[in-house]
Amino acid sequence: MTTDALLGTSDLPHQLPRFADIEDQDYAPAIEAAMAEQLAAVAAISADPAPPTFANTLVPLELSGVTLARVLRVFWNKASADANPQIDAVRAAFAPRLAAHGDAILLDPALWARLRAVDADRAGLDPEAAYLVERYVTEFRLAGAALGDDDKARLRALNERISSQETAFELALQADSNDLAVVVDDPASLAGLTPGEVSAAAAAAEARGLTGRHLLTLVLPTAHPHLASLTDRDLRRRLSEAQRSRGSRGGEHDTRAVALDILRLRAERARLLGFDNHAAAVTADNTAGTPKAVRSLLERLAIPAARNARAEQDAMSELAGFPVEPWDWPFYAERVRSARYDVDLAALRPWFESERVLRDGVFFAAGRLYGLAFEERPDLPGYHPDVRVFEVSRDGTPIGLYLLDLYTRDAKRGGAWMSSFVTQSGLLGVDTSVVVNNLNVPKPAAGEATLLTWDETRTLFHEFGHALHGLLARATYPKFGGTAVFRDFVEYPSQVNEMWVLWPEVLASYAVHHETGEPIPADVVERLRAAETFNEGFATSGYLAAALLDLAWHELGPDDVPTDPAEVAGFEQRALAAAGLDNPAVPPRYSTPYFAHSFSSGYAAAYYSYIWSEVLDADTVAWFRDNGGLTRENGEAYLRHVIGIGGTRDPLESYEQWRGRPAPIEPLLTRRGLA
Repeated sequence: MTTDALLGTSDLPHQLPRFADIEDQDYAPAIEAAMAEQLAAVAAISADPAPPTFANTLVPLELSGVTLARVLRVFWNKASADANPQIDAVRAAFAPRLAAHGDAILLDPALWARLRAVDADRAGLDPEAAYLVERYVTEFRLAGAALGDDDKARLRALNERISSQETAFELALQADSNDLAVVVDDPASLAGLTPGEVSAAAAAAEARGLTGRHLLTLVLPTAHPHLASLTDRDLRRRLSEAQRSRGSRGGEHDTRAVALDILRLRAERARLLGFDNHAAAVTADNTAGTPKAVRSLLERLAIPAARNARAEQDAMSELAGFPVEPWDWPFYAERVRSARYDVDLAALRPWFESERVLRDGVFFAAGRLYGLAFEERPDLPGYHPDVRVFEVSRDGTPIGLYLLDLYTRDAKRGGAWMSSFVTQSGLLGVDTSVVVNNLNVPKPAAGEATLLTWDETRTLFHEFGHALHGLLARATYPKFGGTAVFRDFVEYPSQVNEMWVLWPEVLASYAVHHETGEPIPADVVERLRAAETFNEGFATSGYLAAALLDLAWHELGPDDVPTDPAEVAGFEQRALAAAGLDNPAVPPRYSTPYFAHSFSSGYAAAYYSYIWSEVLDADTVAWFRDNGGLTRENGEAYLRHVIGIGGTRDPLESYEQWRGRPAPIEPLLTRRGLA
């Protein structure tokens, strides 16, 4: 056993981790060694007898965590994208220890004193260095650095317990999602799915030893994409009920008690830190500022969204001939869309073949905007056979690697995401970055084309927006590298990148029939654009319902959190009714028992971030349209003010310098059909 491949700097191009040399048993000792290394470095900073300066305090503090960050990036990706029982055990064991490790640094009184001393004398620093000091002081203060010893001891215990429970929530949710995958005995009931989807279901069943049957694996959001296509209403119902029952069936994988425990612990921690509740603690260090500002936006949008959803519901019920249930809505929405706009999204899948979408859509737009080129590197191994590696260059100069892990598997958590293995940093002398996109597209049988749904196509563009942010940001200090920005700002660049899905020049490049080579018909494209706000009442209501649930739970004080898991459903119903979003046919995008964003993925009290960022996104899309669209000049402006700055300065200040004003809400209202 050796940990060199994790602890050392890789000699592969762009420091791509040597995945082939890493074994599961290497992670625990590597994390252990890296934590010890950082604590020793921090102890040396705290014990330095010299007067505190930026050079002897902030610089070594930035350098102290480099090895641990390298190890954890590889480990967290493994735990999310290719887990197994041994990795799950390591994750569970180290969750509280890593929380304690963070507290050992954030609650170090000598280090806190040095930071404040540097902060008091930062006038002579360059802007990025001064902002680094400001961010450290703010984060240490909000983490409890100014608390007394007794309160710090309680805070440490809370943080360890919270970390353990968040890990327990995610592991239980993934296990229950795997257990609840729907087994189909009669292939005739799969009518409506594409051949590729049917073969993917057969392959999933075969992988579990269910030869001759089919398996529909579950996805993270409430509405499974197959609900739009399956003609068998009973199978739609089974699939929908499986999705919605995750984490709430009792037994070892029930997540509700864990979620309530997390809520109580977070609320107690917030009080200890001087906040009314966890939502106040979270928004205090985000661009929103307060829960009141968040609730104001969400509730402003909820009323027209619910109104639009009811109108959509009436149209679908009329077409169906009966009141539509949640498992009917996606199916009949496509029928209404087809009747009104003559657009059948399922029928368009032959034009969204994954390789064309990737190379001639996603990569094509990035080339036009930023001068990027992508060369596949089959000689560079990923962490799983499905992973593809591309070298990225900008105007001929290499800037890093892009990894794509497209397909779903039982060992991968649900959803789609971007993360980094290597982040550019001037201080470290690292000039390039290595990023990865993970999606959960069903994998068809060998030799069959991977045809993406419309939503999967949009998701690939979205996640690639995060990847661009990680590849193109330039910073001196590791803390500001890549996507290291405020939580309620980080979704903005990814949402902007979605605009190119339907951009004429981009669509013409990638939307080609995978068998005939024919471009997607121009009249179909026009109808697609005309239907852009169709079903937005449903989509917006479902999202807002989840965001309001997340906020409502985290506005509770420690004594207000229910103690009985059976009370979870009632709390949800009351919270949604208060906002006018309690339509049974329009369930929240995520419900509490399977709300991974809120309880295990870093979006606690911050799921509002998507719509908050979309205000900026919609305004930016309008700017691109008004200024010529897909041009290098526009890409450079956007790069200079948004994705190129990483976390090196206040993002809203940079945005307002670019646009000359704050972002108005009107473009968002128009886009969502809420004006």
